Amino acid sequence: MTRNLVLVLGDQLNADAAAFDGFDAKTDAVWMAEVAQESEHVPSTKPRIAIFLAAMRHFRDALRARGVTVFYTELGEKGNTQTLAGELARCVKKVKPERLIVTEPGEHRVWTEIEAAAETLGLPLDIRKDRHFLCSLDEFRRHAAGRKQLRMEFFYREVRRKHRVLLDAAGEPEGGQWNFDHDNRGSFSKTGPGKLREPVAFKPDAVTRGVLALVNERFAKHYGELAEFDWPVTSEEAQRALADFIEHRLAEFGTYQDAMWTEEPWLYHSRLSAAMNLKLLDPRDVIRAAEKAWRDGKVSLASAEGFIRQILGWREYVRGIYWLKMPRYAETNALGAEEPLPEFYWTGKTEMACLRDAIGQTLRHGYAHHIQRLMVTGLYSLLLGVRPKEICGWYLGVYVDAVEWVELPNTHGMSQYADGGLMASKPYAATGKYIDRMSNYCKGCRFDPAQRVGDEACPFTTLYWDFLVRHEKLLAANQRMALQVKNVARLTPTDIAAIQARAKEIRGNGGAPTPTADDENGQTSLSLIK
Repeated sequence: MTRNLVLVLGDQLNADAAAFDGFDAKTDAVWMAEVAQESEHVPSTKPRIAIFLAAMRHFRDALRARGVTVFYTELGEKGNTQTLAGELARCVKKVKPERLIVTEPGEHRVWTEIEAAAETLGLPLDIRKDRHFLCSLDEFRRHAAGRKQLRMEFFYREVRRKHRVLLDAAGEPEGGQWNFDHDNRGSFSKTGPGKLREPVAFKPDAVTRGVLALVNERFAKHYGELAEFDWPVTSEEAQRALADFIEHRLAEFGTYQDAMWTEEPWLYHSRLSAAMNLKLLDPRDVIRAAEKAWRDGKVSLASAEGFIRQILGWREYVRGIYWLKMPRYAETNALGAEEPLPEFYWTGKTEMACLRDAIGQTLRHGYAHHIQRLMVTGLYSLLLGVRPKEICGWYLGVYVDAVEWVELPNTHGMSQYADGGLMASKPYAATGKYIDRMSNYCKGCRFDPAQRVGDEACPFTTLYWDFLVRHEKLLAANQRMALQVKNVARLTPTDIAAIQARAKEIRGNGGAPTPTADDENGQTSLSLIK
């Protein structure tokens, strides 16, 4: 007989989780399962599938090495039902536990599925708070209660005070200000970032190699590549990745966190988000390491604060928004966006250099940094008017760090403004000139970011003006968009007609500036989306 069966999900790979409180290896056991459902409910790329499975198997092995009984179903195992509920039922029938225990899941769909499964099985379910985060769901609800408007900046100040991060002896922010964002917007000169040190890479061991072979075989028709897979998949590797970032890239991260450069996917970014979201790395360790680097004089305050804000501020804030507003949040569509997601988002085959580079590296590595997501792939989807569910499904399926609690608010709200302004105080709309200023993409592109109509006009610029025209009334009510909307008044009827005609042409070409030949794998992605 098993007393407690502890359920460990694929993004809960920390042995100090609340689900393990009181765990007794003599009477308790752990349940884990690899199921195709989690790779196919949205069309997931090979790198995303692989990092979850590799990290899960390493965690399983680490638990077993400590004498923990782990009931584990592998993807190709005979009898695998390929659903979480089905595999849990199979295990319960065999093990007959008295109670199920789980840490708060990171996705509303999974949470409700586990609750329903426990009810069907007739077992009590103990859902415990996720201590990985610095702000509990109850604390965030108290923060949000009674506020007419939620903004990350005010939340960020609260949690910094509570956890005494980057505060002086008097409890005030170091440097006399809370936010150094104005120092975090540098771009490289036209000569580029110079010679960059490659981040520490993790050569796949036998366990990971087995996963890569399995994914290539089982998910052969899924997009993405595994030849360069080198992500940390254990807590020890995650700690090495943290040390490497602090030592070699944090000093320049602040200045260049918004910069982009062709065929340079990492620049000065940390590569730590996947490890944190899988719970291989505690955000407290990351925050402490960054603050210590500043206090030791190794990095500027602007760099340390800019990085810490991403973790202590945005990461905690988006989780709070997700659980505060789900499940209705995912159904909102404030801009009435109804265009299909362009096929080139799955192939990277497009004439637009910025999208080709950002999507190409996403398919190779399962990664793009936050400005590539917000101001390249996300911006184009916003301006084109893609259905929120389609673009959110893409983001959830392609990135190795994507768990819905973090992906949905960032995409649905921050990037697509589908929530009408809950996450962002205005739509992040811009012309191709922004991309030109922050990167060298436009240098290698046939489109001109300064032109809004004509065959040589940058589609971003055309669609930006079309976006302002289409949503002029709604945007005019937003103070932060007032100057941009005023520019619409300077357009003549002839200008507007030309912009709208070119935008209609782009949409008629499947979201591309010119018609492209059908991709040989096109039907695969379309069938996956359905």
